[in-house]
Amino acid sequence: MPYSEYWWVTIERDECGRKEEILLEGEYLEAQEISKRLASEIEPPLFYTDKKEEFEESRRAFESDPVVSRALAIVEERGDVLGHGLSHVRKVAVDAGALVLIEMDRDACDEKRRRALLLAHLAGVLHDIRREQPEHAQRGADEAEVILRDFDLQESEREAIVKAIRNHEAFKPTVPLGDPCQQLLSDALYDADKFRWGPDNFTETVWLMVAPFKVPLTALLGHFDTSLEGIVRIKDTFRTPTGREYGPDFIAKGLQIGERLHSELTKTYEARQDAP
Repeated sequence: MPYSEYWWVTIERDECGRKEEILLEGEYLEAQEISKRLASEIEPPLFYTDKKEEFEESRRAFESDPVVSRALAIVEERGDVLGHGLSHVRKVAVDAGALVLIEMDRDACDEKRRRALLLAHLAGVLHDIRREQPEHAQRGADEAEVILRDFDLQESEREAIVKAIRNHEAFKPTVPLGDPCQQLLSDALYDADKFRWGPDNFTETVWLMVAPFKVPLTALLGHFDTSLEGIVRIKDTFRTPTGREYGPDFIAKGLQIGERLHSELTKTYEARQDAP
């Protein structure tokens, strides 16, 4: 499964931009370990087995492209933001690239495939650059437009990335794009980002989001049902044919983990309260 073994939260601590990495600890770490165990007990999302060839092609290109590395360095310098740091953007970028490869014209030349992958990877890396702000998709698109001025891209390529980022937020109106290639990039970015609402939501994202604020785990348990309802809603929003085919499987597996996690944590806390 394409999950990292270790997770951390990076928070800006001073005006000089120095960062402090805070390891998950205590009840957060315990809950995450339970989540990771539960995830290991189910099959990985079908997308990674059925579309392994395209996933691996995208991953190799992502890891070897210096342009992508440059964009990653920008994100890394800014640190993890509400659980949407390097681990998140790497996964989104690689999956978006795989989706583009799957959906694009099979007869496309190698150079066209390479450029399409690059745009998907850059969009994935930069899509949450303003995640901490309201209307983060719009603000992130504006920021990406500025960042990409210094990249060796055609104007149409920059425009495609910016439009994709602007369209990636869930449950928000989207702007239809007249160019089929731009539309594919936009839809692939959205689907790859929403794949993360599956197992990743419980093995990674939720703990990275709450750790900086030290939200009591009991408070999270009280809102679990509402959170699961939001995840259920996302399964009908996938946009590419491949996303519509495999997205619900991500969501089903995430819900399976979430429901079992809620049950285990609830029993654990009840047992502790009943202990003498």
